[in-house]
Amino acid sequence: MTTNVSNDIKQDDIKKNVNTSLIVGALLIILGIIAVAQPAISTVFAVTWLAVILASAGFAKLFYAFDTRSQGGFVWKLLLGILYIATGFMLLYNPLTSAVTLTLLVASFLFTEGIFELILAFRLRPQQNWTWALGNGIVTLLLGAMIGFQWPFNTPWVIGTLVGVSVIFSGVSRVMLSLNARSALSNSDLNSSDQATSA
Repeated sequence: MTTNVSNDIKQDDIKKNVNTSLIVGALLIILGIIAVAQPAISTVFAVTWLAVILASAGFAKLFYAFDTRSQGGFVWKLLLGILYIATGFMLLYNPLTSAVTLTLLVASFLFTEGIFELILAFRLRPQQNWTWALGNGIVTLLLGAMIGFQWPFNTPWVIGTLVGVSVIFSGVSRVMLSLNARSALSNSDLNSSDQATSA
């Protein structure tokens, strides 16, 4: 009897977690759609968020530098922390100007990644599904080239759109995983009730 009660409590907790995950996934999808619809606002938000993360990491590195100053490398740790903080505050000072630089970095990263993906694809050529890597490399290379050729005119929308698309995909994957978990729970409930009936 006690085992059945504890199993019911665990099942209820799992159902609550699945429902919470489903709600969070739906909210992420909505926020992603808003970010894609208003890319300039989401670009400023993304740059500001990155600035806060860098500044926070810089303060953590400063604390670590002073905490471990007897272990050597104090000056380098200190300089690294100051670099992080300075970069964070520069991004915070003028997010739109910072977005211009970040857009160029994104274009360079995607272009470079596309080249490496193409090299990898041709190295995987004897394998059966090497064309997937080839397709991924071509798409990434073209995306990097498109962003790079339109820079700096595309600055207001590139980062915000990419962040929005990423958030949408995160939300969709969370919703799908939650629905799968919910269906698995429903199946286990049906199986346990069938076993109880047969007993």
